Amino acid sequence: MNNYETIMILSGKVDDEARKNAFEKFVKLLNENGTINKIEELGKRKLAYEVKKENEAYYYVINFNSNVDCVSELERQYRITDEVIKYMTIKVDK
Repeated sequence: MNNYETIMILSGKVDDEARKNAFEKFVKLLNENGTINKIEELGKRKLAYEVKKENEAYYYVINFNSNVDCVSELERQYRITDEVIKYMTIKVDK
């Protein structure tokens, strides 16, 4: 198991229920395939530049332990989820 950190940016235009459901889907995936160490909900912030015609979005940072297959599936889910406008997952060396 490796340590990872993922940052996801969810659309600021979706309602709270859709945003919450999308976030919970990712947390469930991570809990099934690894362990979550820390979740930070940074809230709604102004984007540095326009992304998909949006200027504001919700930021989330999750530190977790899992295998490489989980990260692949997580990023696949990010790509097919409409609420996600940007994401990044990196391996953290400790």
